[in-house]
Amino acid sequence: MGLVTEHAEITDQRLLRGARTRQSVARHAVDVASLEGLGGLSLGRLAADLGLSKSGVQALFVTKENLQVAAAEAAREAFAGAVVEPALASPRGAARLRALVEGWLSYVETPLFPGGCFWAANLPEFDSRPGPVREALVRHQREWRGLLAGELREAVKAGEAGELDPDLVAFQLDAVLWATNIALRVGEKEATARARRILDGFLTP
Repeated sequence: MGLVTEHAEITDQRLLRGARTRQSVARHAVDVASLEGLGGLSLGRLAADLGLSKSGVQALFVTKENLQVAAAEAAREAFAGAVVEPALASPRGAARLRALVEGWLSYVETPLFPGGCFWAANLPEFDSRPGPVREALVRHQREWRGLLAGELREAVKAGEAGELDPDLVAFQLDAVLWATNIALRVGEKEATARARRILDGFLTP
């Protein structure tokens, strides 16, 4: 029984190390892809950047497509932790909508990823290429717009906004935020103030 237990512990430790390494590679892939796009990722380049063996990274992801999907999911998790989760502490409706937008502005202004918005950098490359990478990118985008629309509905119910189409306004806000990301990347620092004014306009009862 002792040998069996020891073997199980060794196996668990190896699996844990593998999971941690996979997470580290995927997170680094996010930073690289925010600057150069998911299409520019390679197992060899990431291995070299992190001081790992290419064969070890290959064993973790097997294919470039799997690496790209893992990067998209890692970006989604990082975004949720930096933008969505803090906003959930605010009351539903206008306050939470503002918190989500402020979180998003900080996400691109700070920025969380070196190239700014991960989805703005990568969706244009994959929006016409069906497959798991596109699905992962689009799923996040739809979830984000759904969050905005949900808080807009609550704001209307509470009298914090006039009569509006939540899905349409969420679409418009998302477009404004994408434009803000581009403006910030080219040095237009006043872009965040513009985005806030636009949000204020939607939340005028």
